[in-house]
Amino acid sequence: MKILTDAELAEALDQQIFHTISEAADALGLECYVVGGYVRDLFLERPSNDIDIVVVGSGIRLATALKQRLGRKAHLSVFRNFGTAQVKLRDLEVEFVGARKESYSHDSRKPVVEDGTLEDDQNRRDFTINAMAVCLNAARFGELVDPFYGIEDLEDGIIRTPLDPDITFSDDPLRMMRCVRFATQLRFMIDDDTFSALGRNAERIKIVSGERIKDELNKIMMTPTPSRGIVDLHRCGLLQLILPELAALDVVERRGERAHKNNFYHTLEVLDNVCRRSDNLWLRWAALMHDIGKTRCKRWDQAAGWTFHNHNYVGAKMVPQIFRRLALPLDAKMKYVQKLVDLHMRPIAIADDEVTDSAVRRLMNDAGDDIDDLMTLCEADITSKNEVRKKMFLENFRTVREKLADLKEKDYRRLLQPCIDGNEIMQMFGLTPCREVGELKQALKEAVLDNSVPNEREPLMRLLIDKAKKMGLVCKN
Repeated sequence: MKILTDAELAEALDQQIFHTISEAADALGLECYVVGGYVRDLFLERPSNDIDIVVVGSGIRLATALKQRLGRKAHLSVFRNFGTAQVKLRDLEVEFVGARKESYSHDSRKPVVEDGTLEDDQNRRDFTINAMAVCLNAARFGELVDPFYGIEDLEDGIIRTPLDPDITFSDDPLRMMRCVRFATQLRFMIDDDTFSALGRNAERIKIVSGERIKDELNKIMMTPTPSRGIVDLHRCGLLQLILPELAALDVVERRGERAHKNNFYHTLEVLDNVCRRSDNLWLRWAALMHDIGKTRCKRWDQAAGWTFHNHNYVGAKMVPQIFRRLALPLDAKMKYVQKLVDLHMRPIAIADDEVTDSAVRRLMNDAGDDIDDLMTLCEADITSKNEVRKKMFLENFRTVREKLADLKEKDYRRLLQPCIDGNEIMQMFGLTPCREVGELKQALKEAVLDNSVPNEREPLMRLLIDKAKKMGLVCKN
């Protein structure tokens, strides 16, 4: 972090857009300030193209004046119901709002808004590091207004609310998600009093829409180490309300000397492992959900100990319910996550035994274009503290990847899809779509996947006719 004096702030804001805003504000006799994330990121030396301007007076009026000065190269959008306006200039977005004070009712996070002072506006901000303002008027250009010592919290790496955190979070419960998100993104700690208030107000998250919660979750998921945020959500009780299936994994049961691992912390280790390899949001979601079925599948077996048979299948069935509740997309992205949760045990089962061509061909057939992501997830899933066993798995995974690469090179779709299809089978035996056609297709598919018969017309035809005879079917051709 870089500490900036007012003179250095003025230099940092020495851009044409800020000088033009300054001139327009002075011409209208309006006080104006750049506030929030843009100011925070100046000190953190992080790039930002989203500029928020607070005007003591009408934000719409200043935005309109700015548009007139910038001419046709700028685009103005006015939102009169909210008293805000936006000016877009190439890759810059400048949001204007009049300084305001807010009051809330208990059953809504939508405030009653009144005109206010800069102090009122800073009081309503979520965190001290987002409540700093820098004046843009010519007489005070670059002057920092920091009533809650946001600079000190930036230096110390602390997330803290400007006013009483219970009021801040109760008024707008989404701020609880934002608190954890900022702490995760910036790798900051949450102030003790602020964190305690998260726990006291966690139930208030129920009035926030799944859409808003999802947006904050996705931002946490896209950080380099999302486990930090998930742990904070769990510690304060929010995770139990928004993703109880994941929170339920935080348990260890014992029978005598035998205990299973904590699947919650294992899941977070897998998630962070994936994040080191990929920035694919949906692969990260698959990592977060890969073991959610374990709570429902846990059984004690005297001989085997704790088992979680079919947890992949059960977990895959849970994915659509969770996506629907969190307003996550119910399209191909959900199906992708569901597929990876369902298949995540397959490469591990292969790697735990002799890596056969047949098993690899079946895996490629079922995973299709998502095979590389599935392998990344499964490699991340090897978190054993037994280094010998871990090394064995990873070496076997390398063999699996080599066989997969060989299949890809030879065009696995052509290799794994029998050259005789269902239409031809129906024509040969005078059938309409029925169970028998499915059985014959499956027999050809199994033979091709096992590589017991070449995927060529003549040998497959012999197999087909032989199988059909055993089923009592007669070839019509």
